[in-house]
Order: sequence, then C-alpha cells, then structure tokens
Amino acid sequence: MSDDKVKTLEVRRSSRLSGFYQQTPERRRARLVEARWLAPEEAEACEGLGGFDEACADAMVENVIGLHGLPLGVALNFVVNGKDRLVPMAVEEPSIIAAASYAARLSAEGGGFTVEAEPPITTAQVQLLEVPLLERAREQLLARAEEVLAEANAKMPAMVARGGGARELEVRVLDATTLVVHLHVDTRDAMGANLVNSLAEDLAPLLALISGGRAGLKILTNLADRRKVKVLTRVPSRALSSERFPDGDAVRDAILEAQRFAELDVYRAVTHNKGVMNGVDAVLVACGNDWRAVEAGAHAYAARQGGYRPLTSWWGGPDGELCGSLELPLATSTAGGAARAHPGVQRALKLAGVSGAVDLAGLAAAAGLATNLSALKALSTEGIQKGHMSLHARRVAAEAGASGELVGIVAERLSSERVYRPERARELLAAEVAHRKGVRR
Repeated sequence: MSDDKVKTLEVRRSSRLSGFYQQTPERRRARLVEARWLAPEEAEACEGLGGFDEACADAMVENVIGLHGLPLGVALNFVVNGKDRLVPMAVEEPSIIAAASYAARLSAEGGGFTVEAEPPITTAQVQLLEVPLLERAREQLLARAEEVLAEANAKMPAMVARGGGARELEVRVLDATTLVVHLHVDTRDAMGANLVNSLAEDLAPLLALISGGRAGLKILTNLADRRKVKVLTRVPSRALSSERFPDGDAVRDAILEAQRFAELDVYRAVTHNKGVMNGVDAVLVACGNDWRAVEAGAHAYAARQGGYRPLTSWWGGPDGELCGSLELPLATSTAGGAARAHPGVQRALKLAGVSGAVDLAGLAAAAGLATNLSALKALSTEGIQKGHMSLHARRVAAEAGASGELVGIVAERLSSERVYRPERARELLAAEVAHRKGVRR
C-alpha cells in the first residue's frame, strides 16, 4: 500500500463511535479494530493487565508485592487541530470519561480543539548561598552563560544529537545573600528530570565558583512554565441546548456565570481546577506520565499572580458562541520511564496516535478543557449529581452481581427509584433473572 493510501486511511478514522458506552469491553475492543485504531493483537493485549506483570513492576519501583489496576477507557469525539483523536484515560472516578467524550462532541460542533504548545523545556535549579556581592555575582554568571551552556551540552551529547540541549541560563535574586540559577534545557520527548538533575549537580561547583557563593540544592522545578500548553475551543450556542434546557443562549450565559464564580472565589476555583485536572491526570496516568508533577505545576501556575485563579477562561464570542481556553504548564514524556517499560503505556500512546511529548501535552490539555466544560454545563443546568449517580448505579449493580446487559437494566431501575442500596440492587437483579427464566419456560 502506498504512503498516500495509508495517510488517507488515517484521515478517515473517526473518533465518533456511536453506542460505544453501551457495549461490552470485548465488543469495544472489536470496534477499535474495525475502525483501525488498534491492530487485532493490540486489542487482545488490552485484556486483563495488558501485559504488565510483576517482573515489570519490580523493575519500575521498590518493595513490589503485587499489581494494582485502574480502569482504562477511551474518550471519544475529540477533534484536535483538525484531526480525529481517541484519548486514553485511566481513572477510578465514574463520569470523567463520559464527560470528556460529551464535551468533545460539543467542541467538535465548532471545529474542535486548537492546541498551541511551547518547546519541551525542563528547568534545573541550583541554589547559591552566602553570595557576597549579589549583583556582581549575577552579572558574572550571565557574562559566562555561553561557557556554562557549552559545558552542559558537552555532558549530554545524545540529547544534543536529538535536537535538544541547554538553551538559556537565568539568574534570580532570592534574598540578600541567595541567588538561584535556572538552566533551561530542551529535553525533546523526555520529561528530562534525571537529565537536568544530573546537570545541576555537575555544574553546581562551577556556578558556585563564579558567584563566590556556596551551592545548596540542585534539582529541577516542577513549575514548568517554559513548556506551557494552550487549548482553545468554541461551541455554538445551539449545541448547548437539550430537551430539558432548549435555550442554548441561556445555557451559555449560565456557564459564563459559573466561570465568574471561580474567578471571584478561591474555594470555587480549587474545585473548578480539579475538574480540569480530572481530564489531564487521567490521560497522563494512562500514558505513564508523572501526573503529580503536573498537578503541582498547574496549581502553582494558577496562583502565579498572588491569588489562586481558575486555569480556564470562558467568554461569549462575536456570534453568540461559547469560547473557552485553558493554559497551563505541562511537562510530559513519551521516551524512557514507563513509556519504555510498561506495555500498556506503549499501547495507550499508540492508540492516541501520539507523535511526541509536545503532542501528548496538547492532548492531555484538550481533555482537561473538555472535562471542565462538561462539569460547568452540568452544574449550570441539571446539577452534577445526575450523571454521577447514573454511573454510581451501574457500579452498585455490578457489585450486586449483575453482569453484561443486566448491569444496565438494574442500574436504570435503581436510578428511576433514586435508591442506590446494594440490597435493593440484589432484589432487582433476582427479579429480572426470575423473570427471564419464566419467559424461557
């Protein structure tokens, strides 16, 4: 097959898979194969723990005693920079994947998500203490920046060969006797933590000598504000309407009021941003990335102006549409670490069609804007609990022993009664099983 035909097949893949949520995991895997998102052997390998075993786990972390799994799902309907994408998400909380898929469908009505991402810069910090003449030391460090950068690049030839390397030296005054030197390094498809930590330790003696001070801590910062991602979307107001809330303009205005609430109140802003990170973290966990580092950086970025603020902005567009954006620092990796060791992570990256670390960061950010939009729309209309409790009903039904289509039947009856007790689920399940036996007779 020619390269042009292969590209045509890729373009024709759709992230709209109708009825996907109603099917069994086995049938969903088959759908992904039919739609050319996965090869048959890759779909088969998704079963169970996806090829992840104790030997692999023991090589990744210490004191391993077993394996601990999370559900792995895919969010549908995503269009990112004009291309259909499936978004792998590993998360224990119900409604997040459904919420992301729903909001992505709304976004697609306006053309999808547009992602802009900065180069993958990871920053090392070297603390310099007891510096006798701060301004003079700062000037000397900057004057010898090219020498320091050259020394850094000499210590990472493989990274330089891949197009990365040390890009800039920054010096900041912290107090009357303390400087901090930032070494900004392009780490390509690696997050670069180990690399920049090693560089900080190796270069600290030279930096201390130049400054006349004493080297203190030598480590990266997780406030990765040199590798920010910005996501934009627009949703026509008509797409926001529903049977219960037919006025899309009113829904748009209610979402804008919810955004304003987060801008005015830190207690609301925290929960607002948690809704963003629901999407971001689930993608990062599925793709084997350090979601804790991203969480720390995102919340620090939200407070960069002295008060804690929402990470998203929502506003009304010139044609009455709902417009939204999300900006946050997002350090990701598709090389080394879990991406190299964990077979499930490798498949998740392939399923997402990730081309590198910058692309993964953009996809995770798009998921974050989607989950935020879905939460704001639910809160502004029918309330957040309807969707949560619907999925909670499915979990209660499964815990009561229901399987296959019986899960949906029992869950629907629990929801209609608004009773979610396990004993009631068992009663409904027993009644349905008895009914089916009677019909067969």
